[in-house]
Amino acid sequence: MDPITKVTRTNASFVTATCNDRGMARYERWFDGELVGFDLETTGVDRFSDVPVSYALVKFEAGVVVDRDVSLVDPGRKIPPGASAVHGITSERAIAEGIPLVDALRHLGEEIAAAGRRGAPIVGMNIAYDLTMLDVQLKKRCGGGLESLGWSGPAIDVLTLDRHFEKFRKGSRRLGDLCEVYGVTLEDAHDASADAQAAVQIAIAQSARHVELRSSSPVDLHSCQARWHREWAESYDSWRKAHGRSPMNKGEFRWPAASFVDSMVEAASG
Repeated sequence: MDPITKVTRTNASFVTATCNDRGMARYERWFDGELVGFDLETTGVDRFSDVPVSYALVKFEAGVVVDRDVSLVDPGRKIPPGASAVHGITSERAIAEGIPLVDALRHLGEEIAAAGRRGAPIVGMNIAYDLTMLDVQLKKRCGGGLESLGWSGPAIDVLTLDRHFEKFRKGSRRLGDLCEVYGVTLEDAHDASADAQAAVQIAIAQSARHVELRSSSPVDLHSCQARWHREWAESYDSWRKAHGRSPMNKGEFRWPAASFVDSMVEAASG
């Protein structure tokens, strides 16, 4: 296989080293260790301007849920009816039951940074969406993003893994679709806790199906996903241009967060 760009952190920026699929470090059953499912429900689909209205951090150990950190969030703005129709959270409920947005952002940033220090992967479905929104809002409202808190991974995105290992499977790749493919029960779609739990269960199922996942460390998987995501984005961008559609935003090429520094992207393409 082609070399895979390995992203590591030096001071406040990302640099790259070279690794190979076949040469990834061997770990036994990493998915039996700590995994932290992460999901946001939001005011809309723009990860650069919308904000969370609920969050969930669901901790797994040995494939079993051992802790849930879940809360509604007062976004400080009206929740559009279309968004409420998806996740069921109204402005009135968010104001009455939610914690202030800044408090939620700081808490999530601290918890994700702490998980990174423990080496625990943050797992999600299209995790770049949630991490980008969190990173953008931390920078806007708290003076610094995930990097400033010391987080540089590892992350595991079940969508990126599915696109890579099941490249030629036809059909949609939404969370519900992946649950069907990997035999996971989704109890309550668009509930942050249920979605975060399902993402971890899909990741475990994916590792059972693909030997490369079972035998790789989360750190190596993180760096490989950055490359795999970029390869997907380049292919999709070419398809869009060939069909007369607008090109993708440059941020869409970045993983695990579109708001992270450009050096990660430029090094991967060099």
